[in-house]
Amino acid sequence: MTWFIDTATKVITGTAVTPGVPFRASVLAALRAAVLREEPYGPAGGTPEQVRVDRGKDFLSTAVTAAFGTMGVTVKDLPAYTPHLKGTVEGLNRAVESMFLAALPGYVRQPRPGKRSSRPKDEVLLGFEDFTARLLAWTRWWNTEHRPEPLRGRTPLQAWQDDPTPLRDVPAADLWTFTLEDAGTRTLTTRGIRFRRNDYVGAWMTGQAGIQVRVRFMPHHDHRIEVYHTVTGRYLAPADLADQATEEQASAVRRARAARTRRLKKHLEASQRERYAAVNQPEAPRRMPNSLRPADTDLSDLALPDLIPPAAPPADWRTPPSPATRTTPDRPVPLQPEPVPDGPPGQAADPAEDGDAS
Repeated sequence: MTWFIDTATKVITGTAVTPGVPFRASVLAALRAAVLREEPYGPAGGTPEQVRVDRGKDFLSTAVTAAFGTMGVTVKDLPAYTPHLKGTVEGLNRAVESMFLAALPGYVRQPRPGKRSSRPKDEVLLGFEDFTARLLAWTRWWNTEHRPEPLRGRTPLQAWQDDPTPLRDVPAADLWTFTLEDAGTRTLTTRGIRFRRNDYVGAWMTGQAGIQVRVRFMPHHDHRIEVYHTVTGRYLAPADLADQATEEQASAVRRARAARTRRLKKHLEASQRERYAAVNQPEAPRRMPNSLRPADTDLSDLALPDLIPPAAPPADWRTPPSPATRTTPDRPVPLQPEPVPDGPPGQAADPAEDGDAS
């Protein structure tokens, strides 16, 4: 069991259960549950200010510390064998054992030193799914019904909701990116994406060969990777392990490739189709040029016939030499606006002042 608990209100914000020894993926799963406040998580959550760990190598792994650092969370590494410095989570561990685990079938912890508890031979143990459901139900009971003595009659969730401290939320899409390990850039080929000597494919890759992508993945979950655009950082889509793809995933890839083949064939047929110009006089058929422009065609050849370059700038303008070469010298220069005479608004200037007599 991997979980996060708020030290002030004793509310359990995130829980993850691993069938075996927890590792950094377990920490990242619990972290997502602890931060998100939308269904099926919450309502307690948000980005913490500080996280205290007891020198656990999984909590201090590269993927976990990078996720905390991206969210601006300070990680405090406590000295070894100092449970009193993290008494909140230690108290939770003792409570879940005495209030929940001890009543389950298969509990083997000795009640007293030197006395071994015997287990009935016909005892039926819980399956992993059933155990997880019961543990999450106990977690909800702890948050919504249990009333710890330090909270003075309130449940942890009530204490959380009464706390006026502002919360910092992270969008689910961004949090998913933060809690994935970065594997660097790869080139998308016709075989998919090569990652750790395996090929990963997806229907969305059809026609995208040659682009550079960035790969992110969940540690120890090799069946799927998440793909992002290298330049824009935009999330593209997931890619599944080719050797373990389901029949539905393989069918989606085949349908996408068949649809692209049909489109390319249709475009090729359209480009090779002969077209003739319409006439209103008796003459030989005139074949129209192909609509596809060769790659080496100058774009100026496709300019409109009525496209006229701008007129040359006035002589008293200081312009760089390059614009002058792209103007038409024989076009008339635009007339300059007449100067506005000085004087109060609405008063005409005296023509005699300019030397003209009427």
